[in-house]
Amino acid sequence: MRSVWVRRPSPYDGPSGLDERDRRFAAEQSFWGTGGILASLPGTHYVNRPWNNRAAEYKPAQLAAAQQCGFLVPDTLITHVVRDAREFTARHRGGVVYKPVWNTPYRLAGQPHSVWVREVREQEITDAVAVCPHLFQARVDKAFDVRVTCVGPWLSGVRIDSPDLDWRRRQDLIRCGPVDVPEAVGKSIHAYLAHFRLVYGAFDFAVDRDGTWYFLECNPNGQWAWQPPETTHGIAQALADQLEKGSDA
Repeated sequence: MRSVWVRRPSPYDGPSGLDERDRRFAAEQSFWGTGGILASLPGTHYVNRPWNNRAAEYKPAQLAAAQQCGFLVPDTLITHVVRDAREFTARHRGGVVYKPVWNTPYRLAGQPHSVWVREVREQEITDAVAVCPHLFQARVDKAFDVRVTCVGPWLSGVRIDSPDLDWRRRQDLIRCGPVDVPEAVGKSIHAYLAHFRLVYGAFDFAVDRDGTWYFLECNPNGQWAWQPPETTHGIAQALADQLEKGSDA
C-alpha cells in the first residue's frame, strides 16, 4: 500500500439484526480493529494520518499553534466561568462572537440544526455557560473572509464575500474569487502544517478593512469542492501529486 487519502470517513454503525448492545460492540470492534489497521499501514503516505487529524482538530491546540507559527489571532477566551465570559464580552467594545469548540450534532424536534458563529452581548450570557466550555472571540471588523487550501508545498486562496457573519450559513449567497496569499501568511501556514505533521489543511481567515489577516481555524479535513472550478482543479491536481509520491519518508 503506497498512499492513503483519508477524506471524512463515515462511522460504521454495526450490522443490522442485532440488539443495541451487540451492535455497538461489533461497531466499536470494527472501528478499533479495521480502522486501526487502515491508519497504521507501514511505509504508507497518508493525506493526512488519522491520528494527526484528530490532534489538529482541538480548537485550543489550533489557537496555541497558530500563535506560535506567527499568525495573528483574535483575542480569545475559552471558559465555563460565567463571570469571566461577561467581563470578556464587556471589555471588547468592537463586539464578541461565540463559536462551539466542536461541531457536535444538535437536534431540535428531531431535526438537525447547526450552531453557527454568532455575535453575543454581555446581557445574553446566562448561567448556562457553566455547563461546558464556551469559546468567545473578539469580533474582527472584516472586509471579507478567505479560505486557503494547502496541499504539501502548494496553496491557493479564495476570497469569500457573504452577507452573514458565518458564511457557511447560506452558501448560496456567497461570492468567491481568487485572492493572493501574503508571503508571511504562507510561511505561517507551512509552519502550522509542520507543527501538526499534516500534508493537507483548509485554513479560514478574516481580513479586516486594513488588509490584516486573522487566523480563525484550520480544518485538517476540510471540504473544497464548493470553491471555483479553477481552484478545485488545482486542489485535485495537488492531491493527486501527493498520493503519487508514496512513502512519508
